[in-house]
Amino acid sequence: MNTNIDKQNTKGHSNDFKIIIALMAGYSMVYMDKNMVSTAIIPIANQYHFSASQTGMIMSMFFLAYSLMQIPGGWLADKIGAKRVLLLSLGIITFFSYAFGFVSSLMLFLIIRFGAGLGHGGYPPACSKAVAENFNKSKRVMVQSGIMTTSGIGGILAFTLGANVIAINWRYGYFLLGSLFLLAFLLVLFLLPKDSTFNQKQETKKGARFIEVVTNKNVLILFVIMLLINITYYGAMSWLPSYLTKTYQLSLGMTGAILAVNSISQVLGSFLTGVILSKWFVGKQKQYIILCSVISAAAIYALVHIHSVSISLVLVAIIGMMTISAFTSVFTWPQRIFEQKIIGSSVGIINTGGTFGGFLAPIIIGALVEYVSGDFQIGFIFLAITIIIGGFGTLFVKTEKVK
Repeated sequence: MNTNIDKQNTKGHSNDFKIIIALMAGYSMVYMDKNMVSTAIIPIANQYHFSASQTGMIMSMFFLAYSLMQIPGGWLADKIGAKRVLLLSLGIITFFSYAFGFVSSLMLFLIIRFGAGLGHGGYPPACSKAVAENFNKSKRVMVQSGIMTTSGIGGILAFTLGANVIAINWRYGYFLLGSLFLLAFLLVLFLLPKDSTFNQKQETKKGARFIEVVTNKNVLILFVIMLLINITYYGAMSWLPSYLTKTYQLSLGMTGAILAVNSISQVLGSFLTGVILSKWFVGKQKQYIILCSVISAAAIYALVHIHSVSISLVLVAIIGMMTISAFTSVFTWPQRIFEQKIIGSSVGIINTGGTFGGFLAPIIIGALVEYVSGDFQIGFIFLAITIIIGGFGTLFVKTEKVK
């Protein structure tokens, strides 16, 4: 009997590992795409003579579509199961990644990035739903935090592999990206269990009405907090390459190396957040998010006032670690305070705030930089203020379990 139990446990651990690998593969590519465009936009802007506002629009169109698809993506994951939505999302992104490498006009750049954003929109809520479907509640925050280390893994790939390919030809970078998304699609297809583990009829019968989810106060507060934190996160990630290149006259390769360090710090931040929240900050999510937000804001302020490449390297790493830690804390919070039946919908709504922040950030920073004739200081101070407000916004979240 013990032998059978051991075999079942071994099989269970093996299945858990396969699920995590599949979800991390897709998420790594999602974050590689988000980060790589901030490097690719430099040669694209030079080749086609785009202004800061126009390059900001290219980056923002992605997040506009991403925002629009978060809620439908979460609703679909709750209704038809996570795997179907994950595959649909990855298939769409694969197509538009290849397509981006062929276009040559501002309008087509905008359309293609909008299409890619539609594909991206379904992945985060479906991934959270897959975690809820396949892991018990005691493991979910740790698993979700582990998966979120892909924000750094994707960044490392974008700023090392991606940046070096882009330095040869930015189009080759997107052909490579499309191929990697195709690989992620195949991993999810073959490694993630079928949605038979997801009892659709039972879930539909017991599931809360969508109106109850969208009017939930905690959902709405977390929506606003995620919007503010992601304005800072994506604002920094979108404009750091341009800021470092211009301020220190760095090559794309050197800028990519500095940002790769930032991405490594994000891997550590995401992983350590799961450990810290599970062991030392249990029930203290608010305090942890506020702490990370304050440190991040201080590092951003220092970055634009201390003009030293070596110190900038340290500050960029701190910014990456603290912003992703705050983001991961908010993103995993629903796994603790919401029921499984509304995880997909609630995460879809909350992450809509995050992606809308990603839409606003490049436009706002681009406009501020143009307004002050190319000076990045006011834009980065705006990012510091924004994350402080988001961090203290957690004080309004009620942490009793949602019924």
